[in-house]
Amino acid sequence: MTVAPQAPLLFFDSGVGGLSILGPARAALPTAPIIYAADSAGFPYGTKSEAEIAARVPALLGRLVERYRPRLAVIACNTASTIALSAVRAALDIPVVGTVPAIKPAALLSKSRIFGVLGTDATVRQPYVDRLAAEHGADCTVLRHGSAALVELAEAKLRGERLDPAIARDALSGLLDQPEGDRMDVVVLACTHFPLVEAELAAAAPRRLTFVHGGEGIARRILYLTQGQSWPLTPRPGKAVVTRLDSEVARLAPALADYGLEQIEAL
Repeated sequence: MTVAPQAPLLFFDSGVGGLSILGPARAALPTAPIIYAADSAGFPYGTKSEAEIAARVPALLGRLVERYRPRLAVIACNTASTIALSAVRAALDIPVVGTVPAIKPAALLSKSRIFGVLGTDATVRQPYVDRLAAEHGADCTVLRHGSAALVELAEAKLRGERLDPAIARDALSGLLDQPEGDRMDVVVLACTHFPLVEAELAAAAPRRLTFVHGGEGIARRILYLTQGQSWPLTPRPGKAVVTRLDSEVARLAPALADYGLEQIEAL
């Protein structure tokens, strides 16, 4: 199938977390047209039920694909991917890339064979995480902790607000204070918001920890799925699309512009 050069890549998240996925993708494909969709009306996903997310995400992505005709969609959200990825793929006629916790690279990196999975409450309780841990880290102890506050911290950081260092400290303590947490050496950032506050997490850690996430792997997957396709010759401003355009979203405009998203519109 021939793909027009102007057909965009679509990135979807509940908020700004997907920017940690968009960043490596833009570095790999600097002239790719970008639509970044944030379900600001449904934010945050991590505290919602599986049923709510399973109903909401495919419906929204269907509307987005109909309006913007992307060549490929990325669910740049661990919670949405672990719950709704298969339903979205069944509903859409374009390639759909999910974002799942980086448990395989964590297992490869961990020398103590004890690593943590730090995500939203909804993500860390998913059977999908059990399967990844069993497949890639069968000889490891996998600690888990969910933090809704850390999601809010990332949003606040991109709005330019003053940050409370206790939030990152408490999130890490949720892993470190568990049995064998004192030997944990790797932490999977299993929410796309969390790489945006990796510096704050590293500063809060009582010792050096290795943080891993999936941004670079998603970029490689996008390159693979779009190989041979045509792109514009020069970069163009990307567009952020939100389900609720309010004052909090407006305060994100400078951060969105840093990622090449110079326009904001409501879905």
